[in-house]
Amino acid sequence: MDELLEAYVRYLVAEKNLSELTLRNYRGDLLHFTRWLEANEDAGPLEADRYMARRYLGELKGSGMATGSLTRKVSTIRSFYKWLVREGRVDSSPLTGLVAPKRERRLPVVLSREDLAALIESADATTPQGLRNRAILELMYASGVRISEAAGSNAKALDLEEQTLIVRGKGNKERMVLVGGPATRALKRYLARGRPNLAVGSEEALFLNRDGARLSARSIQKIVREHALKAGFDERIWPHLLRHSFATHLLDGGADLRVVQELLGHASAQTTQIYTHVTEARQRETMKAAMEKARENLVTQLSEKAQKRRERDALNPNPVT
Repeated sequence: MDELLEAYVRYLVAEKNLSELTLRNYRGDLLHFTRWLEANEDAGPLEADRYMARRYLGELKGSGMATGSLTRKVSTIRSFYKWLVREGRVDSSPLTGLVAPKRERRLPVVLSREDLAALIESADATTPQGLRNRAILELMYASGVRISEAAGSNAKALDLEEQTLIVRGKGNKERMVLVGGPATRALKRYLARGRPNLAVGSEEALFLNRDGARLSARSIQKIVREHALKAGFDERIWPHLLRHSFATHLLDGGADLRVVQELLGHASAQTTQIYTHVTEARQRETMKAAMEKARENLVTQLSEKAQKRRERDALNPNPVT
């Protein structure tokens, strides 16, 4: 299995150019499946049949595994067997005909513009780290970059005149993102007064830690959480919320779905489509709130008219009919 797995991973690297995180998930899912086969069926992946695959997935579902995780495992194992069939190692996939559970569609959480302003303003612009943190928060909201893309950005890839940044996204694909005015100003301040005080040697990373090395994605996650607490948020705030908010606010403003897809680096418009549902849900909430407000106003007006009528009747108890 080790040889098979390593050969498959080499194929994924060469043909699909997947990230380290994705490769780690593939390895973990396949090792879990093969160990289950050994322990429960005394078989290896080349001997697995449809009955074994059904039993494995049934046990996962019965254990209470989240639908998203279960769907991912099915996808991983299915892809692995497609490769085995193509390589001539097995005649058919044991997952043929098996339908993965449908992933629940949950709408992304979005921050309001007021909350985003509070989050960004919480960064202390008088220290090198504060200037850096402000620039990170401004950039992630202004451009919709992923946390890994922000961490992996290089200073030379930033063009402040054109207000653009070249980032490397999923599948190691490069794309250009737009930075915008507020983020450009924050980046200029960071590059002028923040980064030079953090830099040690010739590190090419855009965002540096206190030792002058590249700031990690984990550190950016901590920075976002730290400033969320400073801004007074009780609920958990994570970096991807800035990306969700970027996409939703663009669509709220009338941006074309294809443009947003390009800016986000989504391979398929279907992935971006989820943000239109967020926008529609927000519109429904706005309409509902407006209708409830109108209803409250109507009730208030009717109550006031009734009160005036009672007061008038009290002053004239025997009206002429």
